[in-house]
Amino acid sequence: MATLDDIRQDITQLDQELLALLAKRKTLSIAVARAKQANPRPIRDHQREQDLLVALIQKGRALGLDAQYVTRLYHTIIEDSVLSQQAYLQGLLNPEQQEPMTSVAYLGPRGSYSSLAARKYLARYKDQVVEVNCQNFREVLDSVESGRAAFGVLPIENTSSGSINEVYDVMQHTSLSIVGELTYPIEHCVLTAVPTDLSRIKTFYAHPQVFQQCSHYLSKLEGARHEICDSSSSAMMKVKELGSPEAAAIGSADGGELYGLTVLAEQLANQKENYSRFIVVARKPIDVAPQIPAKTTLIMSTSQKPGSLVEALLVLRNNSINMTKLESRPVQGNPWEEMFYLDVSANLQSAEMQAALVELTQITRYIKVLGCYPSEDVKPTAVPPVILG
Repeated sequence: MATLDDIRQDITQLDQELLALLAKRKTLSIAVARAKQANPRPIRDHQREQDLLVALIQKGRALGLDAQYVTRLYHTIIEDSVLSQQAYLQGLLNPEQQEPMTSVAYLGPRGSYSSLAARKYLARYKDQVVEVNCQNFREVLDSVESGRAAFGVLPIENTSSGSINEVYDVMQHTSLSIVGELTYPIEHCVLTAVPTDLSRIKTFYAHPQVFQQCSHYLSKLEGARHEICDSSSSAMMKVKELGSPEAAAIGSADGGELYGLTVLAEQLANQKENYSRFIVVARKPIDVAPQIPAKTTLIMSTSQKPGSLVEALLVLRNNSINMTKLESRPVQGNPWEEMFYLDVSANLQSAEMQAALVELTQITRYIKVLGCYPSEDVKPTAVPPVILG
């Protein structure tokens, strides 16, 4: 009869074999990207993905595996395959970005959400990353504009608290281009430096956006003060320094671990599905391969006559361009004048986008493309409910 140690050894061996197979599958995904480079076709074939997933679920059931388990596993594998193919094609089109080492600027010290997002984004493209900590969003842009950092990572919106207006405002006055995006899960926790009880906490330290995103939870904790910090990591550093059972930071468990903090409570956000979207900026724009889903971000100012904005948006519709976001911000120094930020699902080099820009230039007071970049929002492959049931 096999001992516990024997069984654990078998599991370890099997895990190593699984890693080798996953690496082999990733190599085949890159081979698929090479084939699509020679014969340009979209990265994703949704029908094939669905057929593959249905077949795998049925095969898994025959082997005693739960349908939900198989689905979650292959959603992750498919996402990695898509992003790996995109990174490969983008590297060929933008060879200057293939250097193994780079630098990135972000808000706050190590452990902030911006820090974690930057690491996740660049891990797919770079082997070594030098991190530049900044105290505010303007400093992030200044670091990239001056060449102190090659990239900057900025949070642009959150599913719970909405748009981060300060970022929109600083983007009005930069020469940088948006070259990437990513969506990062925001999982707020109460973090303490020493063992304590939630009822003993007298002061919470966090970034203003974090307090806003956790307002429902915090409203139930009567008597506790809220101390604003310039980043989540700054809040963690403060609590670590205090070492008090009456002080707590609000931030991520991963960030807290870097500072030796303990999780006292989890899932604090008003919305349980809490994500932040980050943009990545650089000094030069990039080209996006036609096989890759692309986004273009632009800003424009319309005339002050009625219907001007509608007229501009009709240009997008008439050119079959889908707008995914519209945000207005006041033009600094010009009272009552608005600047509009738009995200559209289109490659800047496409005929439709070029035609739309020509028309928009003719009917707007000001228009500027902030960047065209790959869309990294890999939506999970749909599976018919009857298959999962």
